[in-house]
Amino acid sequence: MEIFRGKSVLQGIAIGKLYVYEKKESSWTKQTVQDVEAEIVRFQKARENAIGELDDLYQDALAQVGEENAMIFDVHKMMLDDLDYVEAIEACIRTDSVNAEYAVTVTGEEFSAMFSAMDDDYMRARAADVLDISSRVVRILEGRDDAGLHTKEPVIILADDLSPSETIQMDKTKILAVVTKHGSANSHTAILARSLNIPSLVNTDVEISKEYHGKEAVVDGVTGTLFIEPEAEVLDQKKKEQAEIKEKNERLKLLIGKENVTKDGRSIKLYANMGNVEDVDKVLANDAGGIGLFRSEFLYLGRDDFPTEEEQFAAYKEVVSRMEGKKVIIRTLDIGADKKADYFGLDVEENPALGYRAIRICLMQPEIFKTQLRAIYRASAFGTVSIMFPMIISVEEIRKIKGIVEEVKEELTRKGISFGAVELGIMIETPAAAIVSEELAKEVGFFSIGTNDLTQYTLAIDRQNQKLEPFYDSHHPAVLKLIEMTVQNGHKAGIWVGICGELGADDTLTETFLDMGLDELSVSPTYILKLRDRIRNIG
Repeated sequence: MEIFRGKSVLQGIAIGKLYVYEKKESSWTKQTVQDVEAEIVRFQKARENAIGELDDLYQDALAQVGEENAMIFDVHKMMLDDLDYVEAIEACIRTDSVNAEYAVTVTGEEFSAMFSAMDDDYMRARAADVLDISSRVVRILEGRDDAGLHTKEPVIILADDLSPSETIQMDKTKILAVVTKHGSANSHTAILARSLNIPSLVNTDVEISKEYHGKEAVVDGVTGTLFIEPEAEVLDQKKKEQAEIKEKNERLKLLIGKENVTKDGRSIKLYANMGNVEDVDKVLANDAGGIGLFRSEFLYLGRDDFPTEEEQFAAYKEVVSRMEGKKVIIRTLDIGADKKADYFGLDVEENPALGYRAIRICLMQPEIFKTQLRAIYRASAFGTVSIMFPMIISVEEIRKIKGIVEEVKEELTRKGISFGAVELGIMIETPAAAIVSEELAKEVGFFSIGTNDLTQYTLAIDRQNQKLEPFYDSHHPAVLKLIEMTVQNGHKAGIWVGICGELGADDTLTETFLDMGLDELSVSPTYILKLRDRIRNIG
């Protein structure tokens, strides 16, 4: 028996045979070409095919894991459209009279090295992305298929690492678990694995050897352990633990229809986060009390122009109608930072997380904002709708928003278009908003705390930066104090306060949040029943 340790991405236990996943190696060689213009046409066709593949991957990911997790493929597509990248490849072909495979590979390596040397964490993270898109173009030039997963039975994948595209393309019915030698808990692949509910280990101290292919293994996502050819005693114990986990999950289904009430009578609402229309099925299946965060960005990403009012209205109406009166809280567009859409005409910024994004775009380009607001208000006639605005830092912003909202309502009224009573709220995502929450609470009907951004802005740590994982602490006293302050100030003004960030699903903090007096937790649909169980066992 061999034992290896890794970092768990998703708790759970998987037992089965190992599948050593190896990528097909390129076989091209550097060649001199006579017709450089024909070679450039060959490159452009491969680039266009690559963009088409990424469009398909984006749509697949959107359906499987939601808009936020699908964005990586949109980023890759934009990089393939980058003029500096494209022109560098064409210049290499023309100047050196070389084949496209060589030019794409060399240019990709140069751009990757350039990104790696940058000070900005976000830009450094693009080093791996430019290598990924370059490999995709070279594969198409060579006429190679993706490595793929070729197995008739479900397996445990053992790989050096997996790209997001590899992860999303695999047949999920054939995957019991994923174990990688490299990667981090915050990598795109890890996020996708969590969204797909696949037990996974990353950064595992195992060598990727063909000798392991087909061997019996156990992945213990609870302890972060990989057992290869486990001893009978260990195998029996893990089968027992696996059965217990399965039984517990079945028991959770019995909580459908039950209240979220502690033993001592305290209650809290459990809502669901969602990123596209298809997620409604998961929301309803897991018995969420409503939708606490409907990310509207999916309507803006993966396209060449702004979504029309009718397109937006149709999407909002479908979700609101299917929720049959349960509250749907729609967050207005949060474009910017790592969510790029070329047609917005956003400049490249040194620190996009602190830049022109979210509500700042809406207030600077009000016609975009009004189009979305009209669609949301029209959809509100078909159910219970609330709107919340992201990245708020001041009372002045809220008053400008409310002025625009009134203009939209007056316009709809003049046209005889009906709409419902819509509650307005804001997200508390910055220390500034938390600190002045007493003043902000007088202007709105609710607060929803976005703990992901609140944590990284409070700690001054990019949560996507693998090197900073040892310093990133979502339980940091400063973060918890800001949350508690926000709850107290919200209640003082008579408004309700919830959490819609990942911290809401952390059941080690559930009792703390109840003690703080939080009114609502909005989490991924798969966490609803787990949190309900936790709540009902408190007190």
